[in-house]
Amino acid sequence: MRIRKLTSLSVFAAALSMVAVSAVSVQADESAKSPEWQSLHKDVFANRDILDGAGVMTLDAPIRAEDAAVVPLTVKMPAKFASGVKVLTIIVDKNPSPVVGTFTYGPAAGSGDRMLSTRVRIDQYSDVRAVAETNDGKLYMISRFVKASGGCSAPASKDAEEAAKSLGKMQIKTALAKNPAGLAQEAQIMIKHPNNSGLAMDQLTGLYAPAHFVNKIAIKSGDKLVFTMEGGISISEDPNLRFSYEGSPADPMTVQAEDSNGMQFAGKSPASQS
Repeated sequence: MRIRKLTSLSVFAAALSMVAVSAVSVQADESAKSPEWQSLHKDVFANRDILDGAGVMTLDAPIRAEDAAVVPLTVKMPAKFASGVKVLTIIVDKNPSPVVGTFTYGPAAGSGDRMLSTRVRIDQYSDVRAVAETNDGKLYMISRFVKASGGCSAPASKDAEEAAKSLGKMQIKTALAKNPAGLAQEAQIMIKHPNNSGLAMDQLTGLYAPAHFVNKIAIKSGDKLVFTMEGGISISEDPNLRFSYEGSPADPMTVQAEDSNGMQFAGKSPASQS
């Protein structure tokens, strides 16, 4: 009898697993059929074939965001896959400017496990996507549906005068994972910038602050490029990026940034952090 019970439990567990896989597949299929994605697929990727990335990457995002103006997203890729990835694109289908950012990797991105985390605005309930392009030109996509609304039109947390005083100031933290030199490290950069979307109304004047956002970032460890980013209004106020990289903690990390008004900012971490 005991053997039969164990067998029944095993069959039941297997059935549940098949249902879960089926549910994920159905959700992915429905996501790919949405009219917003059909248009974006053509505009961003010229209708190139896109493979299912569920087995080679993960996208962590809340099912329901606490704050639609600051929604955390994290993309992770295992070393075997990540070492061949040259570009990562993050997209929020229903945002006014759907492409959150395009990240083009350099040598210091490394050949180990890869991670990228940031915070985004979400304007309405939407599929959020991460699309990785590999060196052989293939595209892999994973998506998550996030319940959030009003993030792109949310007012800034600081008034314009206060934000202007710290505009472009950076915090750069390296070797957060405390790994040996030459292996995958983690770093974080934070840039003071209102990242105005152009859709938020000033509560005092009733006017809309013009769009003004960080649209270019280049990050190096020593003299080696980790990645460049081209972004838009969907990145949250005070852009914040946490990411893996490969290099020595003794090497300084340098950050060059530019915003949509042509203003340029630069930052550099100390040569050694212990």
